[in-house]
Amino acid sequence: MSAGTTDRFPPVGGGSVNGGSVGGGPVDHAEGYRASRTLPLRVEAIRQLRRRRTMVIGGVLAAMPFVILAAFQIGGTPGRPDRTTFIDLATASGANFAVTMLFVGTGFMLVIPVALFCGDTVASEASWSSLRYLLAAPVPRARLLARKFLVGLAFSAVAVVMLPAIGLVVGTVAYGWGDLKLPAGASLPAGEALPRIAIAVAFVFLSELVIAALAFWLSTATDAPLGAVGGAVFLSIITGVLDAVTALGSLREWLPAHWQYAWADALQPQLEWGGMVQGVSLSLSYAVVLLALAFRGFARKDVVS
Repeated sequence: MSAGTTDRFPPVGGGSVNGGSVGGGPVDHAEGYRASRTLPLRVEAIRQLRRRRTMVIGGVLAAMPFVILAAFQIGGTPGRPDRTTFIDLATASGANFAVTMLFVGTGFMLVIPVALFCGDTVASEASWSSLRYLLAAPVPRARLLARKFLVGLAFSAVAVVMLPAIGLVVGTVAYGWGDLKLPAGASLPAGEALPRIAIAVAFVFLSELVIAALAFWLSTATDAPLGAVGGAVFLSIITGVLDAVTALGSLREWLPAHWQYAWADALQPQLEWGGMVQGVSLSLSYAVVLLALAFRGFARKDVVS
């Protein structure tokens, strides 16, 4: 191999791949090269859409409303003598069934797809030994992370919206179209309930940003996709357990899990914003810090996988 050929294929193990450096030394890019044209969002989205785990997660979320419906059909109308919850009102209307699906998904079920879509994306490339070839394309490291995180967020948003949306359709077919009955005894007209449910779904997605950023940071720090996804889910469970410890007092307000059900304030007769604003602010603050750690760490990482 000639010296000129060697210069065109520099090592990709360390250093930053951005603005003309791969490995440790400067690289003259080929004529016509534009960093902004590398790894289009459409290409990354199609790659992620075709993966088996995307289809499995989509199938599970799509099937869950039917599973809950079957449980109600077999077990009868839910109800408790001491108090009323959204689950107890699930069979009141299609809107109630959609809210029930959101209630069931909050806290764990929707955490899994968010952690999977954002935590599996970079680590899986490393585990397949294809990450270094993406960087040798050359795709700038910051652009690579931005593209993968945006696609992961898009798939996460679809997952969060899918569960209550399918629940609304299934519930309407099974229980009819009607007002949204509330646990306090009041109700919201169907026309007013839909935008309120949309606000609740938007809050759930924004509150999951901390999980998405955490999983993504772990994905840049490890070559094991299961470690990144499992680490994010595990820490989500831990924060939920800590939030149940009332002895922590006001310290629980610094836990993202403390605000995860604040979306219920959007379904009150009088819309309440306080809890949702605090929950979103906390989630965004943690997400910014975690993403900064991800980009900073990956820019200095010696990529050998």
